[in-house]
Amino acid sequence: MSAVEQTLISPAASIKQTIETIERSEAKVALVIDENRRLLGTVTDGDVRRGLLRGIALDESVTRIMNAAPHVAHPDDDPAAMLDMMRRNICRQVPIVDANGCVVALRTLEEALRVPARPNWVFLMAGGRGQRLRPLTDDCPKPMLLIGGKPILQIIFESLVRQGFQRFFISLNYRRELVRNHFGDGSRWDVQIDYVEEEEPLGTAGALSLLPEAPQHPMIVMNGDILTKIAFGSLLDFHAEHRCSGTMCVRDYIQEVPYGVIEIDEHRLSEIVEKPVKRYLVNAGIYVLEPQTMDLIPKAKRYDMPALFDDMRRKGMTASVFPVREYWLDVGRIEDFHKANDDYFHEFVEFETKPSR
Repeated sequence: MSAVEQTLISPAASIKQTIETIERSEAKVALVIDENRRLLGTVTDGDVRRGLLRGIALDESVTRIMNAAPHVAHPDDDPAAMLDMMRRNICRQVPIVDANGCVVALRTLEEALRVPARPNWVFLMAGGRGQRLRPLTDDCPKPMLLIGGKPILQIIFESLVRQGFQRFFISLNYRRELVRNHFGDGSRWDVQIDYVEEEEPLGTAGALSLLPEAPQHPMIVMNGDILTKIAFGSLLDFHAEHRCSGTMCVRDYIQEVPYGVIEIDEHRLSEIVEKPVKRYLVNAGIYVLEPQTMDLIPKAKRYDMPALFDDMRRKGMTASVFPVREYWLDVGRIEDFHKANDDYFHEFVEFETKPSR
């Protein structure tokens, strides 16, 4: 019998029978399903004990104690995103259900933690001074500002480590020693970190020319001041599926005009649009680049990502955009910094995969 089959019980089962199911199950959970295998609820040892404390008898129906609104995942969910959901909601087991809500598998936290290693390099841009964040950045580079007591860059970095990335490059300029001293060679996280140093600011793409060699796989490039819950595996899958040279992550930007906008035909009034809302897609500061795009980047000269994507198109290379629907915040202004600290404990506090030493 498979691991998930061991956990399945009918809503007609008693609490006593449910306890026996939990004890037999390797995952230590019972999944309550109907005759069509649709998930009705879950029961853990904690649910049983809370029921007993409320005076519910062992011969009563399992429906008296089950969690009727459990967290679930789907077969095509990104493993790293699933792990993140389990951490945030303190779930040690998550049922996998299909589009009809029928149980097809079960994922445990122990299984989810075994995220496969990815060969893709990650390049984090951490050389910015952050003029708009002064005086906070007078003695501290912007990526090292503390959010919830942890540097922004460390929050980004640890999210990528949890998702299986192992080789990192960090570009440095302003107060570079603070970044080097904090992260070292990456051995604290069992990964490898190398540094490229900009003697003068090289823009959002120029520092890539300082890499010691070209990557062998698509490389993720990311600004060092962005907080996001993006599933990077989904981003890489999207990039591969569209067979493009570069992928730019984009975000919705909504702009509302607080007045009635007048449309005219020569001197005649043709229409009044009250407080129209305009929707734009804006650059989210996260990219995937194929190795051959490195040849387009001028050596040690200022060069920005929009210029790289323009040059790709001029050379006949394809570029795609990946819409980011997850949490995303560019910590570029004082108000963003305060919002990031307000958001941190809700969005980013989770179990550590490896304790810091």
